[in-house]
Amino acid sequence: MSANSEYWYSGSAPGNGPTGAALSATVAALVSQLASVRTVCDLGCGNGYLSGLLLEKGYSVVGVDASKSGIEIARDMYGSRARFHCAQIDAGFPASLGLGRFDCAVSSDVVEHLYRPKDLISCARSLLVPGGWLVIGIPYHGYLKNLALSVLDCWDAHHTVDWDGGHIKFFSVRTLTKLVKDGGFSVERFRYFGRVPWLWMNMICIARKL
Repeated sequence: MSANSEYWYSGSAPGNGPTGAALSATVAALVSQLASVRTVCDLGCGNGYLSGLLLEKGYSVVGVDASKSGIEIARDMYGSRARFHCAQIDAGFPASLGLGRFDCAVSSDVVEHLYRPKDLISCARSLLVPGGWLVIGIPYHGYLKNLALSVLDCWDAHHTVDWDGGHIKFFSVRTLTKLVKDGGFSVERFRYFGRVPWLWMNMICIARKL
């Protein structure tokens, strides 16, 4: 979610591509493993693809995104079964929308686009019931992956400086753990997605509200 979110959420739900679809399926499967989850808030839902997968699993879902085009697609495809709101994720949005409380908040490939990542964590905490779950997935960065990017001269392509919107934050397991813990959560575990160990594409943090 960013000021330029229209650029990176302009496609239809099937257009997420095989990798995006597989990542969303992984996140949805992780949610299904959590205890006592019936309601889910998808923070940065984009075109609603992940929300749709969660609906198929029987969850009650509310999606929020700053992209008007993304929300329009989500409403067209899933609006009869879920609620979608166009709003910027900042400190004031949960109260202004009156969304209620949820058992779980999910956010996939969103935090790395935010100038203030802690705003999303704060929003998630305010939306969750006591002991509620946070499942947050972002691109993985670590020493071996960064070394490989350097050796293969892939830094320019990786940082995508010519992509309007794009990634503006780059997290490691340590820095994502700190962000989540500082936001009032206990980190339960990490799961990884794509490629081979230590060169993963994404990492998914599963945390619980303190």
